[in-house]
Amino acid sequence: MSVSRPLPHDAARLHVTGQARYVDDIPSPAGTLHLAFGLSEITHGRITHLDLDPVRQAPGVKCVLVADDLPAANDVSPSAHDEPLLSTGSVHYVGQPIFLVVAASHQQARRAARMAVIDYAEEPAILTIDEALAADSRFENGPVEWATGDADQAIRDADHQLSRSLTMGGQEHFYLEGQAALAWPQEGGDMLVNTSTQHPTEIQHKVAEALGVPMHAVRVETRRMGGGFGGKESQGNALAVACAVAARATGRPCKMRYDRDDDMVITGKRHDFRIDYTVGYDEDGRIRGVFFEQFARCGWAMDLSLPVADRAMLHSDNAYHIENMRITSHRLKTNTQSATAYRGFGGPQGMLGIERVLDDVAFALGRDPLDVRRRNFYPSASAGSVPATTHYGMPVEDFVLDDICDRLAASSDYAARRQAVRDWNAANPILKKGIALTPVKFGISFTLTHLNQAGALVHVYQDGSIHLNHGGTEMGQGLFQKVAQVAAARFGVDLSMIKITATDTAKVPNTSATAASSGSDLNGMAVRIACDTIRDRLASFLAERHQAEAADVIFRDGQVHVGAESYPFATVINEAYMARISLSATGYYKTPKITWDRIRGRGRPFFYFAYGASVSEVVIDTLTGENRILRTDILHDAGASLNPALDIGQVEGAYVQGAGWLTMEELVWDDAGRLRTHAPSTYKIPACSDRPDDFRVTLYEMENREDTIYRSKAVGEPPFMHGISVLMALSDAVAACGSGGLYPDLDAPATPEQLLTAIERQRAAS
Repeated sequence: MSVSRPLPHDAARLHVTGQARYVDDIPSPAGTLHLAFGLSEITHGRITHLDLDPVRQAPGVKCVLVADDLPAANDVSPSAHDEPLLSTGSVHYVGQPIFLVVAASHQQARRAARMAVIDYAEEPAILTIDEALAADSRFENGPVEWATGDADQAIRDADHQLSRSLTMGGQEHFYLEGQAALAWPQEGGDMLVNTSTQHPTEIQHKVAEALGVPMHAVRVETRRMGGGFGGKESQGNALAVACAVAARATGRPCKMRYDRDDDMVITGKRHDFRIDYTVGYDEDGRIRGVFFEQFARCGWAMDLSLPVADRAMLHSDNAYHIENMRITSHRLKTNTQSATAYRGFGGPQGMLGIERVLDDVAFALGRDPLDVRRRNFYPSASAGSVPATTHYGMPVEDFVLDDICDRLAASSDYAARRQAVRDWNAANPILKKGIALTPVKFGISFTLTHLNQAGALVHVYQDGSIHLNHGGTEMGQGLFQKVAQVAAARFGVDLSMIKITATDTAKVPNTSATAASSGSDLNGMAVRIACDTIRDRLASFLAERHQAEAADVIFRDGQVHVGAESYPFATVINEAYMARISLSATGYYKTPKITWDRIRGRGRPFFYFAYGASVSEVVIDTLTGENRILRTDILHDAGASLNPALDIGQVEGAYVQGAGWLTMEELVWDDAGRLRTHAPSTYKIPACSDRPDDFRVTLYEMENREDTIYRSKAVGEPPFMHGISVLMALSDAVAACGSGGLYPDLDAPATPEQLLTAIERQRAAS
């Protein structure tokens, strides 16, 4: 059986030896031209004068394009057609593309792009959440509100109430491979585009729209990405469209890649949020009612902000059954980069809000936060019981976090370590420790229902080797390996017989983005269906020959068994070919059970939930705010894992990335709207030395109750939220710096500067 085996990534050897080929590694034909954008240097205003003659006269420049030179549509938005490729006269953030340089080399294009003479009539800019609220600058006509029960009355009637505000910063994707694209003109006006994207079909659509041709005239191919994390779901549109337009204009292949500084200045990031909350609770810590007001800073164009903000609302309950909840969501338009998809897609922001509430309540009552969390859990799933429903009306039929938390608390020795932390803090005035256990409940499916579909194409050749394509993209997460394991299991052959090649819109059309943690769920099922179609043909062929039932034909260990007879798989394939049996099939899968009305905020937006919990122990230096994660224990629910090695790797990486978001990754804009943290020298991501010295990750062994591929569960996004335990542990450590009467109230990212300020507040209040 090829599934459930801890096999290495299919391209691991290529990765570590440098042989893995990315877009910029593709050998370019002679005469390939290189592109760069000329960027706005102001935050908001209109262009009053644009002199591009110095650009055109620069060494190596072949042509310079502005909006009026584009052949058809001037739009790269994934949603609202509000994001022009090139400015039409107005600018909305520092870094917005104004013109396009086409030159003989990458460096010549970049140098020339800086030679333009541009005059602006500057206009007032909206940069902050408060400024956007004051100007009523928002997407949609007003705030979105969802409610269940009567939160306001429940809060008033509760034994206790408290109100507070939490801010959390955005996050740069910092994929190792930057944005890149290469467009090759083909005969008859067709275009081939190689691009680093999570969404080849969207690239196909936007390029076709820009060129004014049908989608069948554009072929998009993606072999792999060097990381994506959501940053290549829509942000690659501009490069691909620019390359295609320039290739059409010059008749030559055109290539574009952002340098890291340009990448960070131009592209969108995770949405930063402010969440104001008011909660009513009883003496036992049970939440009686809660009101969240969520403020999302979305940037200058809509991009994917509406579904991101929706998912933040959807995950405002996390693991807790709160019968009276009201959520108001503001999607605010500002003169900053258009915020975009990022791992978790709004879920982490919503989840952090409720975790802060539980932590705040526990502190106010003087209770262990884990006890308060347990008191508010959804009821556990059990046969015959009526499941509780979420605030959006979805039954929680598979809740297992009570068991996960009990197991993790026991295996991590949480209670004893919590007492040891108290003892340490009582004896040590300088170094303070903290510990926290936080749960995760994350919904799996696209909330835009029609995206929950996938296709696959499988060929079996005469020698028994198998070639397959599907609509998912490989960004380092191991999707190709998992899907290959599925195909090998269906045919009962060794994994070496399977080859998956580049994602290609000419082979599998109308693909959904590889996002929402649904890559294995969707594409694995599509491949299984295609494989089973071929396998059923082979079984019928052999059953007829042996006067047996097709159900009695078994594919296992490279052999095909019919009664007492066994044949090598390759022999059966060759005989089927000679008998004119089709050895090629497509597969199509759509996720069942999903119904969702986003306007009303009611329905079942998710096929199932993935669960997990983490314990983090930290230490802080109260003189500097410097801190370290000492130990982390994670128990994560991957269902019946398709590949435990890959899944554990995903959990580890997601945790570190989540901790980075909440503790060190700080985006800073100055008062003029310029991003100041636009390079590795000014933007800090976690390094290997920032991972916990003692890092223990275990998969929770329980099959998915829903009929997913081999009963596995998605594992891309859910473990990102385990990083919340680090912020809560830091809060616990800061609380130990005072007399215990002041809640630490840490905002994110909790940088050393933030921590030192919080420590000083604690000491001043003692």
